[in-house]
Order: sequence, then C-alpha cells, then structure tokens
Amino acid sequence: MNSDQRKNEKKVFIGLISACVLTYLIGWQIPLMEIDAVQYANISREMLLHKNFFQIYDQGRDYLDKPPMLFWLSSASMKLFGVNDAAYRLPSFFFSILSIYSVYRFSRLFYAEKVALLNALVLAGSQAMFLINHDTRTDTMLMGWVIFSIWQLAAWLQTKKWTNLILGAVAIAGGMLTKGPIALMVPIFAFSTHFILTRSFAAFFRWEWLLLLLIIGILLMPMNIGLYRQYDLHPEKVMYGKKGISGIRFFYWTQSFGRITGESTWRENSSFLFLFENLLWGFLPWTIFFLLGLATGIRQWVRNKFFVRNGEEAISLGGFGVTYCALASSKAQLPHYIYIVLPLASIITGKFLFRLFYNRNYKGWLAPLSKVHGLLFSLLLIALFLLITVPFPPLQPAIIISAGLMTILFLLIWLQKSNPLPKLLTGCVLIIIFINCWLDVGFYPKLLQFQMSIPVSRFIQDNHLDKDKIFLYQLEPSRSLDFYSNHSFQNTDDPDTLHQQNFLLTSQKGIDMINRTHFKVIDSGFAFHVSRLSLPLLDSAKRRVNSDAYYILERF
Repeated sequence: MNSDQRKNEKKVFIGLISACVLTYLIGWQIPLMEIDAVQYANISREMLLHKNFFQIYDQGRDYLDKPPMLFWLSSASMKLFGVNDAAYRLPSFFFSILSIYSVYRFSRLFYAEKVALLNALVLAGSQAMFLINHDTRTDTMLMGWVIFSIWQLAAWLQTKKWTNLILGAVAIAGGMLTKGPIALMVPIFAFSTHFILTRSFAAFFRWEWLLLLLIIGILLMPMNIGLYRQYDLHPEKVMYGKKGISGIRFFYWTQSFGRITGESTWRENSSFLFLFENLLWGFLPWTIFFLLGLATGIRQWVRNKFFVRNGEEAISLGGFGVTYCALASSKAQLPHYIYIVLPLASIITGKFLFRLFYNRNYKGWLAPLSKVHGLLFSLLLIALFLLITVPFPPLQPAIIISAGLMTILFLLIWLQKSNPLPKLLTGCVLIIIFINCWLDVGFYPKLLQFQMSIPVSRFIQDNHLDKDKIFLYQLEPSRSLDFYSNHSFQNTDDPDTLHQQNFLLTSQKGIDMINRTHFKVIDSGFAFHVSRLSLPLLDSAKRRVNSDAYYILERF
C-alpha cells in the first residue's frame, strides 16, 4: 500500500469516527432521563445556584454518593451556557472524545497506526458510547480520566518524561474526584499484570510511584476538606440510616471496597456474570469480535506460559480481566459500572480485527463471521423497526423521509468500491450509527414525553405560571422538574392552606385525598419511569393502565 492509499484509508477511519461523534450530538435532543442523569444535572444546578462547591447537596439534603468532579465541571458549563441539558452534557462529551484519542495514542506506543485507528474506531462505534453521551452519568468522565492516565503512565515508562508521569497523576486524581478509588485501582491492575507478565519486577519498586501518590494526595485535598467539614465534623448527621458517618472513610473505603466486603448497605445484581451480560449488548456491534479477541488473547498467554515479550503490552487484557473480576465481586452492581474498561475492551477487539482483516491470521473465519453479522444486523433492524413503529404510532413524515435518505446514503457508502476498509468493518459502524440516529429521533423523544417533568415543565413555561406558587402533593420530589424548570419546588402536606391562584401538582392518590371544591384541574396526563421499561408500557393499548396519572390544579 503506497502513501496515498494509506492517507486515504486514514481519512476514512477518521471520517467514521467523526460520524460516530456527530451522532452523539444528535442524542442531545433527548431530555435527561430519571434517575441518575437528571439527578446529577440538578445537583450541578444547585451547586451553581448556592455557590457551595465543596459540600454537595441534592435538593437541599446532604449528598455523599458521588465525588464532586462531575458537578464541578457541569456547574461551570452551566455558568457559561445556562442551565440546560446540553450544558450539563458538554464536559462529559469532551471526555468521551478524550477517551477515543487516548486509546489511539496509547495504542501507538505498542502497535502500528492501523491497529491504533481500529482500536479508536471500535470504542467510538460501541453502543455504550452512544448511550452514555445522552444518558450522561459519572462513567463517561471516569472512562476518560482512566484511559488517559493509562496512556500517560505507559508513555512515561517508555520515554521517562516527567510530563507524562505528572499528567498520569493528575488524571488518576481527576478520576478519583469523579467516582472514587476505582480510578486508581484500574491502572494498578493494568500495570501490575503487565509488569508480572513481562517479568519487569523492578518496575514495582520505582521511587517515582511515591511522587505520583503525593501529587494525587495533594489534588484530593480540597475534596477531603469538604467531606471532613460536611460529615466528620457533624457526627449527629444521619446518612444511610446511621449516625457518625465519616465522609472520608465512606469515600475511600465503604463506597468502593465495602461493596466487596459487605460493609456497604447496597445490595443488588451480585451475580459474577451480571456485568458481562450487560457488556454483550453495550459493546454492540463488536461483541462477537470482542469475545474472539478475548479468547485468542488468553490462549496466546497460556501458550507463552504467561510471558509477554518486551515491546508488547499486557496492559489492556490484564487491566480488563482483573478490573472485571474486582467489579464483579461487588455485592452491588449496575450495568454502567463496566463502562470504565470499554477502552481496554476496544483495544482487545481492535487487535483481533487487525489480525482478521489485514494479517489474515483467521481468514477461514471471515466468511462465517460475515454471515453471522448479517443475521445479527437483520435482527437488530427488525427490533428497531418494531421499537419505532409499535409503541408510538404514527411516524411523522419528516422522520420517514429522513430515515429513507439516511438509508440510501449509508448503502452508497457501504457499496462504494473506492472504500479502502473491509465491508464488514464499515457495515458494523454504519449499522450502529443508523440504529442510534433512529433511536435519537424516533424513539427516545417520544418515550421521554412520559417522564412527568417534561410535559409539566413545558406547561408551566407555556402558561407563564409563577413557579413560587406551585406546590407538590403526594409526589416524590422531582429532580427532573426542578432542573427543567430551573426552580426548587416545595411540597405541601395540607393543600387547603394554599391561597388563591396557587397551583398543585399531584398524583391520582393526591387528587383523591383533597377537597375538590377549592380546586380545578387545568392539566393532566400520565407518566411512568422511562428507565424501567416493560412490555405493557411499550404497548400503547395497555400503557395508560400501567402508568401513573398526574394532575395540575389551580386553587380558586
């Protein structure tokens, strides 16, 4: 392949990665979902409103569950761009780009450029990346900090440049300020495995590790002081049903390692395979390639008697494997916990794709894999069609026209003879972009109309209701309503105490309990938890029966 062909191939790689990134932005039209994403957005809003950046509150109550980095950056973004979901998502979006770039740069330390481009493309085109760029939690930011730290430390081990060591320490501290000690543990798992398998035992005892820990400790001090002042100085506070909670101990031990030891009060999804099962769909369309890459990588280690030669790396496979075992040992797991190792999974997958498509090490596998993925893509498209057409009919003509044009465009790209990339590789990226564009335009916006806060906040805005005169009754405090209305709504225990031209937002239970002679209904609807979808909720004929009614009433 001559230089012009290589340049053209690189442009196509970059073009596909850019198309994935642009698709992330299409997802920004989707409102934030309950519970986590909109909770974190509202905490950021409150932090900006009260200008209290070292003690975290959730609707005025002490909040200890997550460190402050996401809230710091999102509140700063809201300061610049206003209180809206795009401003909340923007910092995490930058970290998703940092993750893709870090995967590329880390891979270039050990592999040819084509492998590095493949690795970056796999990460950019994985389903989880599309998801976490609109349903934004701490994991997007955490992933960026962690893979950036791994790249910088790997570069330092090769070049001995102090800048790389310092940036690695900053990144680890940033990750710990985002989601706790796991940001330190993943690099430890990854490099410990690498040192053991390359027989580089002296690397464990380098004095520079002490400097790295010192830098991390200094950068964590503002958060530590905030935790100490908010919790350790106030043993009378009750958190998680207990008094005398130490914020510092909770952050460094209970919230992370306590989930393994059983000290943490959280108990959910404790199966060892739970995260792996969720990775299977979260890593589409690369799942099969990843499983094959994981199996062949482990087989290669076994054949080499767990010895990796100098110049090669065991960081990605070792970091993924050991981190997974640690996370899967937790007695409290959620699907997105595995996303921290998506960059490492992408490197494992990209290496296999290079051997499959370019080295032709597994050329006998190519035809069967093409057929399997053809079947997989067909099933995904059928599921997409049903998901778009059945729950929320009818489709708008503009969506149908846009989807048709998109389909034609993708077919032209895929069938283009001048495309230098393998058709199966291009097809994987195009299909996942196509699916997410459809979901972002034709499914999620309609689904989120059944998140109560979205239509209610729109009604309040359209009718110019005075937010200070709106009260909640027999409803859980709605962070989403607070965020989208940019207001902290108050509860009332006695609607009869409200004055004329006050308003009440309540549930079916609430409306059955109040004296209706003093109120009139000015709006109503039904809603459900959109993050807890079930078949009855997707069935338009059964949806109302399985949903919760809400009412807006005016006192007269």
